[in-house]
Amino acid sequence: MIKLTGLNNRELILNADHIEKVEAVPDSLITLTNGNKYIVLESTEEIINKVIEYKNRIFRIGL
Repeated sequence: MIKLTGLNNRELILNADHIEKVEAVPDSLITLTNGNKYIVLESTEEIINKVIEYKNRIFRIGL
């Protein structure tokens, strides 16, 4: 799970495993595998870094 900020400045927690794509339009638009879409304040680069950090935590726990 990754923490992001919605357009209303409220915290959003998304399952990073369900992210299908991230677009900059100009805010970041996240599309999940179920078709739900979320616009967040973080840049696409920040989202990518959060997903990488999340995946690294999971794989370290499994070792």
